[in-house]
Amino acid sequence: MTRRGHISLALALLLTVASAAAHAGRSCATKPMNVATIQRAMLLAEHTAAALDASGAQVVVLARAGQNLSEYGVHYSHLGIAYRDGARWRIVHKLNQCGTAQAAIYRQGLGEFFLDDLYEYEAAFVMPPPEVQARLLPALRDNARLAQLHNPSYSMVAYPWALTYQQSNQWAIETLAMTQDAAGAATPARPPYNRTQAQAWLRQQGYEPTTLKISALKRLGARATAANVAFDDHPNEKRFTDRIETVTVDSVFAWLNRDGLGGPVQVIR
Repeated sequence: MTRRGHISLALALLLTVASAAAHAGRSCATKPMNVATIQRAMLLAEHTAAALDASGAQVVVLARAGQNLSEYGVHYSHLGIAYRDGARWRIVHKLNQCGTAQAAIYRQGLGEFFLDDLYEYEAAFVMPPPEVQARLLPALRDNARLAQLHNPSYSMVAYPWALTYQQSNQWAIETLAMTQDAAGAATPARPPYNRTQAQAWLRQQGYEPTTLKISALKRLGARATAANVAFDDHPNEKRFTDRIETVTVDSVFAWLNRDGLGGPVQVIR
């Protein structure tokens, strides 16, 4: 489906509204939107805006349930970082171009975020403490900072501690790391912060990815039929024992709460 967004021209090739279909955390099946689907998405967006307004937050980590991932013990499929922009809420997140191994960073409104043929019309958010929000907010408004750790090479199951690929939830927490790590402060005298530093900070802060049990047969089928799935960045000792570690919304929410970087999960239906 075509996306429309509110994006500056400075990084139009990266922060772009693509005419091609894009996704993260949902099926890439092509089917027309119907009125009922649009109405449900807009209602969820309205309820979400009301909940975010009531929270008093300036920045939240926001998730949607775009796919049925219950067989892996995962509920939410995709997250982004939402921030207040005057009277409105904007969300920045990474989306994969369907049928390809490439992705880009998007800036959207809540309605666009939920207009994705969701598996469940449910959202959830975690509100970071004020000091975490204050460090995040300037980066969320700065296209160059949002692009700083972006790797367009995409795999849905990218290994959290490698640099070959980067999936959507991984970009979000690496960007969060950049804003919270003292080494990530943008200064002329300091080399640009990089993904290796972000991942080191995440490890230091106790982030633990989700381990998915994916058989060799299923891995082979996925790799053969989907350009946006790759397993070659995973360590052999884990991959060949069917243990695929990746960044999930559920693991991010649990870590934010455990590490004091966010409060309890608040669910919106």
